[in-house]
Amino acid sequence: MEKVERLISIIMILLKKDIVSTKEFAQLFNVSKRTILRDMETLSLSNIPIYSVHGIHGGYGIMDEYKVDKRLLNSSDLENILTALGGLEQILISEEVEITIKKMEAMVHPMSLKGSVRLSFYDWEGRSDILQTLKTCQESIIGKKIISFDYIDRNGMITNRIVEPYQLHFSETSWYLKGFCLHRQSYRTFKLSRIDNLNMNEETFNPRDYELEQVAASYQPQLVAIKALIAPGIKDQFIERYGRKSIESHSSEYYLATIQIPQNPIGFQFLASFGTNLEIVEPKSYVEEFRNYLLKMVDKYS
Repeated sequence: MEKVERLISIIMILLKKDIVSTKEFAQLFNVSKRTILRDMETLSLSNIPIYSVHGIHGGYGIMDEYKVDKRLLNSSDLENILTALGGLEQILISEEVEITIKKMEAMVHPMSLKGSVRLSFYDWEGRSDILQTLKTCQESIIGKKIISFDYIDRNGMITNRIVEPYQLHFSETSWYLKGFCLHRQSYRTFKLSRIDNLNMNEETFNPRDYELEQVAASYQPQLVAIKALIAPGIKDQFIERYGRKSIESHSSEYYLATIQIPQNPIGFQFLASFGTNLEIVEPKSYVEEFRNYLLKMVDKYS
C-alpha cells in the first residue's frame, strides 16, 4: 500500500474509532511502528487534528470536532456499501475500486461482516480484454482529452471517430462510452467492445453544456407494445425485466405478457432467445416481421 493510501486509511479508521495503538496500525498495514510514527507526524503537519494518548491503553485519536456525525453512517450502512462495491469490483476490474473496498473494510469491525447479501456476475474472459479501453476512456474523461478510434457498427462497417468523452455507462452486460462525436457533430453512444485502435490525444476540450439524460434518451430505440404467451418456466425472467404487472393468467399452460420492446433485430434477438417458450400474438405487424427474422435464421441452416 502506498503512503498516501495508508494515510487516508489511517484518517478513516480514526474517524470511526476512538483510540488506536501504534502496534495495531503497524500490524494492520504490515509496516514498522517507526513508519506509523512518521505517518502521524505527516498528518499533524497537514493540520489533521490528531492527538496521542500515553499509557498501556494509549495510542492515537482524532479530535471529535473533526469527526463526521456517526449517525450519518452506521455499521449497517457501511456493510451495505461494501456489498455494493464488492459486486461492482467484478464489473469494473479496477485497482481504484479494490483500494476503496479496503478503506471501507478498515472502518468496519471484521466480525460485523455477516455476508447476508452477495452479488455475482458472469466471470467472462472478455471483460479483461476491454480493461485497457476502459482505463483509457476514464483517463480521457478526467483529463478532458479528445480520443480517436475505429468504430465497428452492427453491419461490420468501420468508421474513424474523434470524440469528446463525457461518461462511461454500464448496462446489463456491456460498457458504453457517451460523448460528442466531432465527425457527426452530435452526441453519440459507443459500445466499448466495438472500439478498436483507441488513442487518447494530447488535445484537450472544453465540456459542452449538455444533459446526460438527454444523451441517454436519444440512444433509446423506439419501443412497441406487444402481447406474448409465455411458458411458466420463463415467467421469472419477465418479472425481473418488466415487473409482475406485465403478466396475467391466460391458461393452464401459458401466461399472457404485455411488454414494450424494439421492433428491430435487438428486440427479435431477445424474443428468439426464449425459443418455443414464447409466442407473440399481437400486433400482427410485429408477428410478421419477427417471423421473417426467424425464417432468415432457418435459411442459414437449410
